[in-house]
Amino acid sequence: MAAEAIDISPRLSQRTAVFPGDVPLLRTVAFDMGTGDAFTLSSLTTTVHLGAHADAPSHYEREGATIDRQPLDLYWGRCEVIRVRAGAECASRRVGRADLDVKHNWVPATPRLLIATLSYPDPDAWSADFLALEPALVDWLADAGVRLIGVDTPSVDCADSKDLPAHARFAARGVSIIEGLVLAHVDCGEYELCALPLALEGFDASPVRAALRRASR
Repeated sequence: MAAEAIDISPRLSQRTAVFPGDVPLLRTVAFDMGTGDAFTLSSLTTTVHLGAHADAPSHYEREGATIDRQPLDLYWGRCEVIRVRAGAECASRRVGRADLDVKHNWVPATPRLLIATLSYPDPDAWSADFLALEPALVDWLADAGVRLIGVDTPSVDCADSKDLPAHARFAARGVSIIEGLVLAHVDCGEYELCALPLALEGFDASPVRAALRRASR
């Protein structure tokens, strides 16, 4: 029997919070069976950085690839889920290697890593008070062979960051980003990740329906 899929995406609605100034989700109904139409048909308008989403390099790198040019195998395969140490949010707004709740000699065992900071608990309530990543952590993980890093926050940088130093290291090291995951209900360990972005031509990101399955032994 196949392992059960674990949904790690927030439910998307008009309540879903977005960065201040970005475009929230709006559903427009053109035809509705509830009002006598033969079928229901609706459209949506929103930022492509909504909920769980994959950033394209073009979001933070002038000549970076758009999301339709990202290799799909980045977003499908073995991954590891780890957590930030309890109390780390009191020490720094950025997470470094020492803040990870892992053994002192831990190194990533998979090319995809999901970091549960638990610092953005409600996707429907905007808060700028979430943990970001130290640029040095991005470099260390890249050196260890990580190609994709996912976080449970709206950004890998602080909400008020202007120069986006963590994004800059992702660009320099060729590591891809998923933001906005929901990881509070997920145990640490190894999984198979599936979080495919849409092939949105020329776009700088895409929402994803991210899910995990326990890694087979």
